[in-house]
Order: sequence, then C-alpha cells, then structure tokens
Amino acid sequence: MSDRSTAADPLSATPATPTAASSAPSVSSHVDAGDAGYRKDLKSRHINMIAIGGAIGTGLFLGAGGRMSNAGPSLFIAYAVCGLFAFFVVRALGELVLYRPSSGAFVSYAREFMGEKGAYTAGWLYFLNWSTTAVADITAAATYAHFWSMFSDIPQWVLALIALAIVLAANLISVKYFGEMEFWFAIVKVAALVIFMVVGIFLVATSHDVGGHTPGLHNITENGGIFPNGVMPMLLLIQGVVFAYASVELCGVAAGETENPEKIMPKAINSIMWRVGLFYVGSVVLLALILPYTAYSGDQSPFVTVFDKLGIPGAAGVMNLVVLTAALSSLNSGLYSTGRILRSMSLAGSAPKFTGVMNKGGVPYGGILLTAGFGVAGVVLNARMPEDAFELVLNFASIGIIGTWAMIMVCSLLFARRAKEGKLVRPSYQLPWAPYTQIVTLGFLATVLVLMWMDGGVGRTTVNCLPLIAAALVGGWFLVRGRVRATAGARQED
Repeated sequence: MSDRSTAADPLSATPATPTAASSAPSVSSHVDAGDAGYRKDLKSRHINMIAIGGAIGTGLFLGAGGRMSNAGPSLFIAYAVCGLFAFFVVRALGELVLYRPSSGAFVSYAREFMGEKGAYTAGWLYFLNWSTTAVADITAAATYAHFWSMFSDIPQWVLALIALAIVLAANLISVKYFGEMEFWFAIVKVAALVIFMVVGIFLVATSHDVGGHTPGLHNITENGGIFPNGVMPMLLLIQGVVFAYASVELCGVAAGETENPEKIMPKAINSIMWRVGLFYVGSVVLLALILPYTAYSGDQSPFVTVFDKLGIPGAAGVMNLVVLTAALSSLNSGLYSTGRILRSMSLAGSAPKFTGVMNKGGVPYGGILLTAGFGVAGVVLNARMPEDAFELVLNFASIGIIGTWAMIMVCSLLFARRAKEGKLVRPSYQLPWAPYTQIVTLGFLATVLVLMWMDGGVGRTTVNCLPLIAAALVGGWFLVRGRVRATAGARQED
C-alpha cells in the first residue's frame, strides 16, 4: 500500500489523524509504502540480541585502547555520559516504534511529522553515518586480522575487501539469516566481555601479576589519577565515544520485521541502560585497574593487550577473534539498516529507484549494494592511507550519527507536541520528562560538534565540512524534489 497523508502539500509535514484522548493507543493513518514486502522473520531473541549488539561494538573493542591512552581512566565518564544520551535517543525511537512500527524507522517518522524534506535529510544523514562506518568496520577488521602472523604479509586493503565480500554475501540472503548472524555475533561479544570481566575481577582481587604490573587502585592513583592529562582530553574524546553507540537505533529499524513489537521492544530497549553501565563503564574501569593507562594504545584492542600481557597461550588470539567478530557485526548491521532506510526513501522518490527493489527473500538489495559500494571506496582508502583510514572515516561517521540522533529527537519532540494538542495519543511506553529530555539531548549533540572543532586536526576539518554537507543535501533535494512531488501526487490519486 502507498504512503497516505492528510496534508494537501506533499512537501509539508503530514500530521497524523487526530485521535480521541480516550482511545488507546492511537493508530497512525500514515502508512509507509516502504514497509510492504518484508517478512516478519525476526523473533524476540533476535531483537534482544540486536539491541545488545548495537550497544557493544567496534568503538569499545578497538577504540577504547587509543582513548584510554589519551584520556586515562576518565574514559569511563565519557562512556557513561554518552551512554545516557544514547539511551534517551533509543527510548524516544522506541516510543515512536510502538506508535507505528516501520522498517523506515525515523525516516518514516520524519516524513509523517516533518514532511518529505525532513525524511530526505534524515535518510541521507543516516546513509552518511553507515557508509563511512562501513569503511571504519572493514578497516578495523583488517587491523584485527594483522594480529595473526598468517595474515601479516597481506595488504590491509585486501583483507578489508575480503571482509566486505563475506558480510555482503550473507546480508543479501534473507532477514532471517541476518537475524541469526547478529544473534550469534552478539552472543560471542557478550560472552567475551563477561569472561574478561570475570578474569579482570579475579586479577584485581588477587593482585595477580599482569606483564610486570600489579592490578589495583594504585594503577590509577599513582599514574595521575582519573584525569592524568586533565579534563579536556576526556571531553575531546566524546565525539569518538558517540561513535561507539552508533548502532543503538538498529533495534528500531528491525522492529518493522518482527511480530508483536509492542511486547518485544520495551524490554529490549530498557535493557540497554544496564548493559551500558555493566559492559562499557565496568570494562573500562577494570582496564584502568589492571594496567596503567599508558600500557594501552590505539594499535591494539585493550582487551587483547591484557590477555597478551597475561601470557596465556592463545588467549590473546581468541580475544582478537572476538573483536574481529564485533567489526563484522557492525558492518552487517550497517548494510541491513541502510538497505531498509534507502528503500523507504526510494519509494517516496528521494533516493535512486534501484535502492527500492527487493529480492525473493524480501531483502532490499539495491540499498545494501549502494552502501557496499562506499565500502569499496573504503578499500581504496585503506590502500592509499592505511594508517589514517580509521580516524578519518570515524569523524565523518560521527557527523552522520549526530545528525541521525538529532532527527530522531526532533521527531520525538514533534510527536509529543501533537499528543499534547490532542491530535494523537502517546503509547504507554514513553520517553520520560518530555519535552525537556529531547531539548537537553539536542543541546548535548550540539556540544559534541563544538568539541569536535576544538579537538583540531581531522575533527576540525570534519566540522568545517558541514557547510559542504549542507550544500550537498540542498543540491540533492533540488534534484529529487520533482520526483518526490510526482510520487506524492500519485499516492493522493490512489
């Protein structure tokens, strides 16, 4: 079925049909054409583990090492603060999902509450996020593979290309295979972190020697305390830490391909908060207690560093396999979500037509291939500048993440406003303290941009590129607006 709106202007915001406050819950009259054709093959266990996988990824397994070496133990504060706002974002998205589940997720909600221009902006910012994240993921996978001597002589770009090919092939089969892959990827990541935390607690409790260092609080107090280099390094790292939570919105996209999302989603989303506290904050605190912050580096996963210094045969190799799994999981998620988002946009006219096509397995392969194409560009980047590829794309991915999260919170803000006006009824599962939560979160995201500029180097260059990104979005809109109008006009005639 096609999108339908009550607005006369197809380019203006499309309000939901007013619903009596006594009815519960409201049902939107807005139907996203991009939701047709999907199979409801994702089960409760898939969604729950996708939520976990979205909260545990490359940003922790690889990025924590370099960040720890720069900011010291204060890194746990950055993870806690960013984790709180990430929870607000996914909680806001969860409320919208229970109002109207859609594989188009926030793009579909932006279309309903902000019009086609909002949907266009939200969708392409999300694509910027994941197209650059795909490059970061294959770069991380290639970096991990170099840990083993059998791969050390293979160029980084070759390993990146192999990683992309493997995940792309698996993603194109069906959503069921995607769900199973993410389920087991998440199982591996969670099991590895649980094992690390058990071992870490044992090392601290027994003061067991780790590479010539004795674990304990003195590794923090005798090495400059929580802020060994001051508060500013920790603040400047926040933009990179935001990247660590880049996949939390994935469960909102996946809700469109599951049955009974109203029962599954609240439990999955609420569990994100304690997972952040346990896995991110807890593991960073343990890392700081086990070894001085100077023992970690950006060239190696901090978890691999610990097991490597323990001298347990094969332990570092196993942990490196786990972090390789995390990179492949993130890449898998990016291909999955952008495929769904681009299909929703394509059927509205704001993305290329080929991104709207599906195969017999109900997979929107056009959008997936487009994202993979940018991954190939990442392979070239790895060939030309292997040392700087990860840092470069990380900053552009952060811009996409900030833009996506901001669009989600704006949609949530408009949704809450319409509910207050009596035009619709919010579901019982709500973002608390609205509208203040949305406003504070938007302020935090703006602060992250300022911190990126203050960091100088690649971060400042990235922020300085914002006018170019805005110009590209405006120019792209003028290219597609005719097709968007024609598509909207055809819907109104149906």
